[in-house]
Amino acid sequence: MREYPQSVLETENTVRDLKSKNHYFYLQQVDRIDGQYVYCDNRKMINLASYSYLGLLHHPDIDAYAKKAIDDFGTGTHGVRILAGTIPYHNELEKTIADFKKREAAIVYSSGYVTNLSAISTLFGRHDAVICDKYDHASIVDGCLLSGAELVRFNHNDLENLEKRLIQTQNHRSRCVLIDSVYSMDGDIAPIPEMIQLCRKYNAIFFVDEAHSLGVLGEKGTGVEEYFNCYGEIDILMGTLSKVIPSMGGYITADETLISHLKHRSRSFVFSAALTPANTAAATASFRVIQKETWRVHKLKENIEYFTSILRDQGFNLLNSQTAIIPLIIPDEEKTWQVCRFMQDKDIFVLPVVPPAVPPNTSRLRMNVSSEMTKEDMDYVIQTIFDANKVFQIL
Repeated sequence: MREYPQSVLETENTVRDLKSKNHYFYLQQVDRIDGQYVYCDNRKMINLASYSYLGLLHHPDIDAYAKKAIDDFGTGTHGVRILAGTIPYHNELEKTIADFKKREAAIVYSSGYVTNLSAISTLFGRHDAVICDKYDHASIVDGCLLSGAELVRFNHNDLENLEKRLIQTQNHRSRCVLIDSVYSMDGDIAPIPEMIQLCRKYNAIFFVDEAHSLGVLGEKGTGVEEYFNCYGEIDILMGTLSKVIPSMGGYITADETLISHLKHRSRSFVFSAALTPANTAAATASFRVIQKETWRVHKLKENIEYFTSILRDQGFNLLNSQTAIIPLIIPDEEKTWQVCRFMQDKDIFVLPVVPPAVPPNTSRLRMNVSSEMTKEDMDYVIQTIFDANKVFQIL
């Protein structure tokens, strides 16, 4: 047998151990999605693992526009955007995003991960400094590493520590503060207005990843600028087209000058195949639905408040989550696996997150609430958590 690196063997041992305990939840197959429910092994389960916060998957307007795009252009684009790959649906999507976010222009990429990786590495280089929250998404960190700029980290949402890093990097050619608007493991919101002030004070560019705030923050679900009433004060906004938007891809929206630079110099845009017609059309239609059906945003907020208030009143640790991502903290890693199995056996599709994905002693079940969840479903999940606590003492 070929001698693999030690890390490969460690992964094999971990997987074998989890499977032996019936605690292996990785890459579970979902056979069907029906609104707030998934079907796995012929079992109907309440879905707490989806990013479909507004329940747009299978929305008739979105599906119809995607099908029209297939009728018009088929299933692929035959290549990259700079050759024969740009179709009217691509230009329409970029204009739709720019208008939705009140910006001059936008660019779309093949995935959210690629968006951060490519945009950051295109905009910054070895004479610059990129200043990241320690909880930033891996795609932000990887983009910073690829850029060759000096990577500087600050403590999570710590404004004093951020200012210290801005002072330390004043001799660099340019500096950029890069953050998530909503953090995908904790569900908390970054202190955007205060960060804007610090970036202005120290002449730094401000880059905000809105992967988990689009459709969630603001009365109309348009994101952090609506939520904080700070339109135009963030230099670069990034978002995905595969979470609340039921498609694939990612985008950057900013002023025309920056977007033009990315379209000419960004390697993942120039050398990567264009988004398919169906994905592109589905994303465009999704933004229109969010604007038209604002009741979805209001219902999501009601569900978040209902679900979290009951659990917090009973003493469960949900950290400082204020959004649809609700972490149920179970400091003991083994108990986290056990509680996850308990809940899945009760037809609740929820998944565990353990170190090193999160800090030590903060293992959790990450529960994602959506606008489609009924009060009856939430009550059932809450009661199941209560029952799990009686068995495993997770408080």
